[in-house]
Amino acid sequence: MDTQRLILFFVFVFSTFMLVEGWQRDQRAQAPSAQSTKKAGTEVGSSKEGGGGAITKAPAKDVPVVPERAVNLPVAPVAPVVAAPVGGGGDIVRVETDVLLAQLNTIGGDLVRLELKQHKGTLDKSKNFVLFQNGPEHKYIAQSGLTGQEGLPNHHTRYSVSSRDFKLADGSKVVEVRLEAPEANGIKVAQVYRFTRGSYVIDVSYEITNGTAKPFLPYGYFQLVRDRKPPDGDSAMLPTYTGLAVYTKGEKFQKVAFDDVDKGKAPYSKDTQDEGWVAVIQHYFLSAFLPIGTTPRVMSTVKLDGGLYGARVVVTGTAIAAGQQGTIRTPLYAGPQDTKTLEDLAPGLDLVVDFGILTVIAKPLFKLLTWIHGLVGNWGIAIILLTVLIKALFYPLQAASYKAMAKMKVIAPKMQQLKERYGDDRQRMQKAMMELYQKEKVNPMAGCLPIIVQMPVFIALYWVILASVELRHAPFYGWIQDLSSVDPWYILPVLMGASMIIQTRLNPEPPDPIQAKVMKIMPIAFSVFFFFFPAGLVLYWLVNNILSIAQQWQINGAIERAGQKARVKA
Repeated sequence: MDTQRLILFFVFVFSTFMLVEGWQRDQRAQAPSAQSTKKAGTEVGSSKEGGGGAITKAPAKDVPVVPERAVNLPVAPVAPVVAAPVGGGGDIVRVETDVLLAQLNTIGGDLVRLELKQHKGTLDKSKNFVLFQNGPEHKYIAQSGLTGQEGLPNHHTRYSVSSRDFKLADGSKVVEVRLEAPEANGIKVAQVYRFTRGSYVIDVSYEITNGTAKPFLPYGYFQLVRDRKPPDGDSAMLPTYTGLAVYTKGEKFQKVAFDDVDKGKAPYSKDTQDEGWVAVIQHYFLSAFLPIGTTPRVMSTVKLDGGLYGARVVVTGTAIAAGQQGTIRTPLYAGPQDTKTLEDLAPGLDLVVDFGILTVIAKPLFKLLTWIHGLVGNWGIAIILLTVLIKALFYPLQAASYKAMAKMKVIAPKMQQLKERYGDDRQRMQKAMMELYQKEKVNPMAGCLPIIVQMPVFIALYWVILASVELRHAPFYGWIQDLSSVDPWYILPVLMGASMIIQTRLNPEPPDPIQAKVMKIMPIAFSVFFFFFPAGLVLYWLVNNILSIAQQWQINGAIERAGQKARVKA
């Protein structure tokens, strides 16, 4: 029966996941009305205006135009930005810190490649993990620019730079890269990237000098552009989210799936002064532009040409008087989904770590797991100890369940006799079985409630192990060198299958012969799923099963001995 419950549990997990995903899709932003669509197109560019220039350097029609509120301000006339003619593919500027290897393109100042030195590749662990790249097979970059007046630099502008290589010097905290735009209409602009030691936050800013005789109000746009290719190692057996996301203080965290953008169901556009951010999420990693404070901004998700998608924020700068200087600044986080780091960076940013619908349970479990790891220094041992703690917490409930199953096993011979006596007369057989249950004081449903109570905890722990970047490439012992990947020798899945078979034999055999055969085959068939699960998840289930077997074995033996004593006395 415990194996039956385990099988049903997995079915419940996958079914729940699919239902939740469907519910989330229904709850995402619906297609806007004609009026709101028009406004979104005016503020940040419609999908047609957000075209392939993101990568291909087409004419600058894809540059966001100024939000409508600007027309009421005493500044220069509003006009779409038209970039100067651009030739060639630009030069690459390389930047190295202790944690990042970055590449910038002098055309547009795009961040076109980003390697994380402390995280190894998913498929090739001899190389650094690459988050941003601009190759023929995969495009994922960060872009930015200015708008609000003709001639301001955007992601088509050719910048000049003093060097092609920058490296964080020993003893220095920051390395700065300045990209100088050509002066246009009396306005000088420098795009500045600041990389900080030990940090995945890249400060992106524009230093603007107004050399004209009139004030003007600049706007900065910052966008993440990505195709929909799933990250390396993505598995249909363990589906994780890859797509866009937006957060505002009022509307909270919202995922915007690529499919919904394709269908026009969720072209998100929000004009707000709330704290918020836009992001692109994939398993274990994310990138997010994090506007500072409550500066007015417009956040949007758009479909671009060439199979690309954008998560964009347009922020309002401060009006710059004639002869004065001003700055527009928006930090970019591009790195691992480290919960503690994300909590400290921006409100709601830690929500990108997907602990499923049971986050309220999963977060304390994650903190407990992290605390145990701090003591033992090995994530595999931490998983084992956490499983033991949870098992101990639910010991009384599971004991009640196993006692009910053990009693069922004791009266199994009598149930078989009833089956032989009444044959196919199900009505009489059911009546006789109920009388037997009353006589032996057995409640066949007694084992269900404890399992239902424990199920939320087990589901939450499942998602903790699946979603935590801390377990990525974390070694255990021996042949298990990555708890986030499948067991290379499939030893843990085989042991898991064996444990399920042992549990089947400890439980009473179902009276129905067909059901009995199914229950004997199902543990073997279902254990195939574990061949595709990360080793950390299989380790958790294996330890849980071993503890369950030990507990059930002890309880079965105690009840059988009690029954034998009762028969001797009789």
